[in-house]
Amino acid sequence: MDDNGFLRLAVEQAKKSVNEGGFPAGAIVVKDEQIIAEGISLGFKLNDPTSHAETVSIREACKKLQTTDLTGVTLYASLQPCLMCFSVANWAGITRIVFGCKKTKEMAKKGYYEGITDIYQVNK
Repeated sequence: MDDNGFLRLAVEQAKKSVNEGGFPAGAIVVKDEQIIAEGISLGFKLNDPTSHAETVSIREACKKLQTTDLTGVTLYASLQPCLMCFSVANWAGITRIVFGCKKTKEMAKKGYYEGITDIYQVNK
């Protein structure tokens, strides 16, 4: 499967998230073209600010592989990862992130993602 196929699966996770009462974000972790983990965003429902799809899928992947080193792994996310999720991916050593929908200023103003923090400025 190619990037577009895996990205479609991340979008399916976002739909699952909405169906379960969560935020419309989904993610999958892929290693050697195999899905290692999936995640949905139930943070508001669970009262857990860290329960974003990307972070959930990274936790699951680490548990499944029994490691904190996800070098060589690709994270597919329906939305551009927020600052927290990007940081978790970085700490885990995730090699690539592929996302479907880019964060916009309008989304940030509505409180989605990390508010008005500019992830690109933080990365510098």
